[in-house]
Amino acid sequence: MTPTPFLDRVTDTADLRQMTDAALAGVAADVRNSVIESVAVTGGHLGSSLGVVELAVAIHAVFDTPRDKLVWDVGHQCYPHKILTGRRDRMLTLRQEGGLSGFTKRSESVFDPFGAAHSSTSISAALGFAVGRDLGMDTGDAIAVIGDGAISAGMAYEAMNNAGAEGRRLFVILNDNEMSIAPPVGAMSKYLSSLYAGPLGQMHRMAEGFEAALPGPLRDHARRARQLVTGVAAGGQGSLFEALGFSYIGPIDGHDLTQLLPVLRAARTRATGPVLIHVCTVKGKGYAPAETASDRGHGVGKFDPATGVQAKGKPAPKSYTQVFGEALLGEATRDPRVVAVTAAMPGGTGVDIMQARFPGRVFDVGIAEQHGVTFAAGMAASGLRPFAAIYSTFLQRGYDQIVHDVALQNLPVRFAIDRAGLVGQDGATHAGAFDVGFLTALPNMVVMAAGDAAELQHMVRTAADHDAGPIAFRYPRGAGDAVTLPERGEIIAIGKGRVLVEGSDVAILSFGAHLGECRRACALMTAQGVTPTLADARFAKPLDRDLIRQLLRHHKALICVEQGSRGGFGAMVLHDLANDGLLDGRCQVRTMTLPDRYIDQASPEAMYAEAGLTAVDIAATALEAAGLRMKPVMGLA
Repeated sequence: MTPTPFLDRVTDTADLRQMTDAALAGVAADVRNSVIESVAVTGGHLGSSLGVVELAVAIHAVFDTPRDKLVWDVGHQCYPHKILTGRRDRMLTLRQEGGLSGFTKRSESVFDPFGAAHSSTSISAALGFAVGRDLGMDTGDAIAVIGDGAISAGMAYEAMNNAGAEGRRLFVILNDNEMSIAPPVGAMSKYLSSLYAGPLGQMHRMAEGFEAALPGPLRDHARRARQLVTGVAAGGQGSLFEALGFSYIGPIDGHDLTQLLPVLRAARTRATGPVLIHVCTVKGKGYAPAETASDRGHGVGKFDPATGVQAKGKPAPKSYTQVFGEALLGEATRDPRVVAVTAAMPGGTGVDIMQARFPGRVFDVGIAEQHGVTFAAGMAASGLRPFAAIYSTFLQRGYDQIVHDVALQNLPVRFAIDRAGLVGQDGATHAGAFDVGFLTALPNMVVMAAGDAAELQHMVRTAADHDAGPIAFRYPRGAGDAVTLPERGEIIAIGKGRVLVEGSDVAILSFGAHLGECRRACALMTAQGVTPTLADARFAKPLDRDLIRQLLRHHKALICVEQGSRGGFGAMVLHDLANDGLLDGRCQVRTMTLPDRYIDQASPEAMYAEAGLTAVDIAATALEAAGLRMKPVMGLA
């Protein structure tokens, strides 16, 4: 481990406020090394955290945290913050079962006043803290750190509009890692130091003087950077942030503590209303392998800290994401009407595969799921065949648009829902638990789930061909069981499932990617002399009512299994059967879903074990419902 003499002196953020500026620079260097060495062991969000090392040190050194409330947005850049706030000795548990969350989390530390793993929430939350302070709550200043990507979402501007109208003292730090400025330390630091040391004045005078005091070439560079963010050069009227009521300061170099510290101190001393401080950083700063990576080390697995080379995993089948991306490209190649929309996740959703071939037909709308859904609806209304590829947990943000702009108008938008079910190290914030329930509630909507990668190919083609209205298909993170993939998917008849194994005792009706676990449950029952039927529902809406009734008539028990919350597929089956009076017969019906609680990060296998959805759980539930007793299981089939 690299020695960390300065960081070793920090037991609490109060220690930072007693240090010299030179010592704080040493702390920052130590924190950077600690982040690299920790993430090398655990994997995680490396680049974003390295980009805010100096910023984290400066904020905690200037503001009175935890009384002052620091809200990170999105939250995946919070590793330096965690190191500085009493969690350094637990960093090797990051994103592991029972360990530290990869995001800020209220239950984890008093220094995490607001949890965040989705973007663009920080300004709203910080304004809430500011109101609490002004109404007598025991809290100090509120500071929101928001990235240039997160501030692209509409919610951030709604919050800024409200904050400007309220006029309350509030600090918003825009962490801009799309643009880098590095003016010489001398002229910049001399001017910034004078701001803090000089007489108090209004914030807008401080902002105007910032650029005026710079040498000509640097002044021009800073003015251009300001224009990129505000839309108006210094001295102009009507810039966006200023029109919303914020005093704008910047841009400043977010890796230069001789700039950061004076600006933050001056802002804290002088501010009476809302202030936006524009800080420019570099993702992966200080670690060459991250700085030079195409994604700046955004999300990495375990790696060698000396070289940055990531450990290779065991050979595995193609991920569902890759299978989707390749199938989408195939449909796009055959049909020029096929287009794709993603919300800042082209690589994460696999649409980058189509983007490389057809860049003019793939649209990354930024972190703006609401806009992305309605944008896709508009394209569908024009006659195009749009695929909106969005993680399940992020699609929640666009639900009103799905209801009002897509389903109500019966527009054929194809929703490709990645990260369905439990997702492992990203934990509860990214679990795709609720999409089946909220989509099946909507008239006109078709809802599918892929049981394996080949089924996903079929569903991509089925969705591409479906022009009668909106259609959605869900699939998990990672790879499933190895299956033979066809050259091109086949069109599935809407609302038709399939029987994979025929038996006579109990029936397992699987919806989605837990099909492999259901196969293993059937093998366990077969080994105990029970003959199960295994069916793949494929559709939660419309249900294959004929298949369900057939299973009900010929078995002692029917078990519905899904990777989603209560109120989803199983609820649809129960509702359908109850309305026809079919729950009163000899066949016992059970549903197996995620439990009614959030499940913290662990491996997906451990998370599903905690949820009670292993092969043993499924087999035991089926046998109990059929009035049979399960024998002790020595190992899984």
